[in-house]
Amino acid sequence: MSACRLQQLKGHILPENKVSITAMADSTSPLTTHVLNTAMGVPGSNMALSLHRQDLCTNAWSLINTGTTNDDGRCPGIISKHLFTAGVYKMRFETAQYWESLGEACFYPYVEIVFTIDDPSLKYHVPLLLSNFSYTTYRGS
Repeated sequence: MSACRLQQLKGHILPENKVSITAMADSTSPLTTHVLNTAMGVPGSNMALSLHRQDLCTNAWSLINTGTTNDDGRCPGIISKHLFTAGVYKMRFETAQYWESLGEACFYPYVEIVFTIDDPSLKYHVPLLLSNFSYTTYRGS
């Protein structure tokens, strides 16, 4: 394992670098996300994403907010408590742009995760494990 990779792992493992439960409880956003690039073993930083809510009557999606993941692969403050209501949501991750910025090709141009919020007083987390190797090429005869 490379020294660079070991240093990155150290930053996620050592207690002095961990976020305390108290700090997490003070977070203003009831919805969090964390993107991990499993192909390279690093956080999925600088990935564009958007959050949408589905209209119950028309089933149309309304854009709530857009953001970009930080150096740790997180996008804090994607929605405020007062905008977070019960309903069906989707989070769209722009994976093609992300892999292109790294000089890599990918199979999935974007990833959408659709989920239902029944109790908006709770906190929810949407993780994404990402790899550009999530496909196989077959050339049959």
